Order: sequence, then structure tokens, then C-alpha cells
Amino acid sequence: MKYKLVFSLLLVTLVTFSTIGNNTLLKFKGGIGVDPISNVVVSTAVPPVTTATPNIVRGISPPGQPWRIADLYADVSIDGHIRVHGRGLLLAGGNGIGTNAGQSVFATLFCGPAATATASSTTSTGVALESDGDFTIDDVLLPTPSNPCETPVLLIRTTGGANAWFAAGIED
Repeated sequence: MKYKLVFSLLLVTLVTFSTIGNNTLLKFKGGIGVDPISNVVVSTAVPPVTTATPNIVRGISPPGQPWRIADLYADVSIDGHIRVHGRGLLLAGGNGIGTNAGQSVFATLFCGPAATATASSTTSTGVALESDGDFTIDDVLLPTPSNPCETPVLLIRTTGGANAWFAAGIED
């Protein structure tokens, strides 16, 4: 009986301590590179008219060329700390295919439905992509994301130009 009591107390203590400090808001595992076109329509008119729709996500435009990402992992804490590891973020078309195009990137997390989502971005000026497209972002999102973060979308964006998006995280 005494051993059962000691074991029960020990188990409760371990469970309690294992949940203390778990301040994870979201995790992302895997990534999707950008295809700059989301839809192409060809009319039946003579001559046919082709219309392409840009792949705009949460109001953020894509770059002019496709990008691919081999892998992506991200952890977002309740306090807004974010750590992102990306591998192989490289151009997937054009004359610069297979290069990082000299780009630097930052992260933006959107919480909420597409029409009313709140954006939180990393505070640094961005991190340079390595020659093989690898990168690590270890930063803070501002403003602090809402908790819970409903319908989350994590975009990896360029620091150049209008801050187009290059890749998106897949929620784990």
C-alpha cells in the first residue's frame, strides 16, 4: 500500500512537471514552395484570351518565378518566439533555377480566417539563404500571435521588394 501511494505521488509529480514549460502555440512540419500562378483561364473567344490569376495568400503576392522548399520545421511559442529551420529554398524555374537568387527571408504567421487574419512577423531584417537554400530563423513575432491561433498560415517571405512569399509551412 505504501509503495502504491509513493508511486502515485511520483507519477502525479512527473506529469505535472512535464506539462510545466510547454508553451507551444503551433508547430509546422513540411513546406510548400510557391507557384506564382493559382489559376489559368482560356476563353473560347477567337482568338482565345488567356488570363492568369496570381497566387495571393492572405493578401501577400507571390514572386514572379516558382520556388521550391525541400523541408521546413517551425515551432511558435505562446509568447511569440519562433524558430524555423528551412532546407533547400531555391528557385524552381527560369535562368537562376537551383540557386538562392541572393535572397534573405523572414517569417509571417497569420491567425484567423483569410478575410480578417491578423499578421505577426519576425522582427529582424531577415536571414540570408545559404547557397543550398538552407536557413534558420530564431526570432520573435510581433504583434504576439493570438492564442489560440485559428486557421494558421505560416509564410516565408523575401526581405526584398514587396516582400513576396516563397514558401508556406504545413501545420503539424
